[in-house]
Amino acid sequence: MNAKANLTPREIEIAELFAWGASKKDVANHLFISERTVENHARSIYEKTGCNKVNELSAWWFCHRFCIPFSLSPILRRTISTIILIVYVSLVYKQVEHPRVRTSTARVSVRSCRGRRKESNYQYVA
Repeated sequence: MNAKANLTPREIEIAELFAWGASKKDVANHLFISERTVENHARSIYEKTGCNKVNELSAWWFCHRFCIPFSLSPILRRTISTIILIVYVSLVYKQVEHPRVRTSTARVSVRSCRGRRKESNYQYVA
């Protein structure tokens, strides 16, 4: 992998979306460009970074974005990237407001085909 790859701002944006797990179609819809344009940018990104797969591109982006040196062992790089990801997700999770869900139980009476009453409790979310 090339640690000093010079990507254009659009290529950086596309590489970031790939690093977070977006498909080519998702990237095209998010950036309002065609899938063919995304493929051309992806080809250029792979050539400049020296990556062959999207997993390698994801690792390259996280190392490049968070200034993690490539000389670290792969296990240490993954550990550091995972810790950074957990911290990021926990910060985002705290900012999202979680609505309370109220539940109640209603009694429903149903007559069977022979005229007997069956009672059951159904739980629904209001």
